[in-house]
Amino acid sequence: MAEAVTILKGKADDILGTGRRKTSCARVRMRAGNGKIVINNRALDEYFRNISQQNSVLAPLRQTGKLDQVDIMIRVDGGGITGQADACKLGIARALKKSGEELSKLRENALLTRDGRMKERKKYGLRGARRGTQFSKR
Repeated sequence: MAEAVTILKGKADDILGTGRRKTSCARVRMRAGNGKIVINNRALDEYFRNISQQNSVLAPLRQTGKLDQVDIMIRVDGGGITGQADACKLGIARALKKSGEELSKLRENALLTRDGRMKERKKYGLRGARRGTQFSKR
């Protein structure tokens, strides 16, 4: 635990990337290393217990073959756990893009595309975004 805190202190050769999904925001810091991934001072498999979420976070690294070549530190907040996983995925992909990685591998798998779907706001006079009140004949 103490080791992860010392790793998060910035260096000049760090590559930064920001990913967002719904209301989640992930700030990614990438540097040369041996494949260690720390999310909010916890290991990847400790933070994301679901295998599909772990695979989502690791997808950009697997596509570019950098899984064992970089250390990644992520600070993520807001939203739910799936939105946070997708925000981490986009942040890692953007950091890889800044590092000069080949874009075609990231683009063809839609890893650089931000998912713009957000929750629709509630409108006045309605019970939700679109649901109105129940009709009463009497």
